Amino acid sequence: MAFNYDEYLRTNKMPTLWCWGCGDGVILKALIRAINKLGWNMDDVCVVSGIGCSGRFSSYINCNTIHTTHGRTIAYATGVKLANPDKHVICVSGDGDGLAIGGNHTIHGCRRNIDINHIVVDNFIYGLTNSQTSPTTPQGMWTVTMKRGNIDPTFDACNLAIGAGASFVARETMLDPKKLERVFVKGLEHKGYSFFDIFSNCHVNLGRKNKMNSAMANLEWIDSITVPLSKYEKMSEEERKGLFPTGILKQDTEANEYTAMYQKVKEAHQNKTMVQF
Repeated sequence: MAFNYDEYLRTNKMPTLWCWGCGDGVILKALIRAINKLGWNMDDVCVVSGIGCSGRFSSYINCNTIHTTHGRTIAYATGVKLANPDKHVICVSGDGDGLAIGGNHTIHGCRRNIDINHIVVDNFIYGLTNSQTSPTTPQGMWTVTMKRGNIDPTFDACNLAIGAGASFVARETMLDPKKLERVFVKGLEHKGYSFFDIFSNCHVNLGRKNKMNSAMANLEWIDSITVPLSKYEKMSEEERKGLFPTGILKQDTEANEYTAMYQKVKEAHQNKTMVQF
């Protein structure tokens, strides 16, 4: 029996405004299948998205949604989660939205280890706002703000999340939707801050100026810079240069979760005692 996506989508908003060949639709469908597999009621799900191509997630998915200001998804989602600790909160941001203007909020979401699922649709450029350099744009690539080649060092978003204290960190690409779905399931059922760095294509605003004139060419490039974690761990430092490991990079089930700690604070206030951890 075919999966019925219409149950999870605002069909009156279809077709999407995403460019032909964009990976955002693949990521959205993988997320929907993961939610279905977990048996979540969509009335108990809140999707928070910011500004950019990824911001459209909150327009198309049929659940509680918030379309926020640029870079503020984690701030809004933190309020939603603290007020509704029994609900499932999912943030979707781009690499610019989540790592540049919103980088500070991402760091502190990780540090607090609040039970939020943060999906970064990482297409290496500011796609919607016309091709500016993002924190993940590879050095040497053309952008509208660095037309002779990007000189900025790039973020490894997963290393940032691990260093900041997220208890679940994973990287995947939209090249293998089934694998992406499985990683989403693992992260969504994890109690704590789940960070997903999902490599996707923007062949319109990144590819066409960097010798990747089609969606397939852009996807082949993404495939060339990623390698499964099991293989990556066997490589030498020299062999690892320019490559990004995919899979679950961190999973800590023992870390304290923020909304649970907040509940202890409320109980301590009522009992006029100090919080004990």
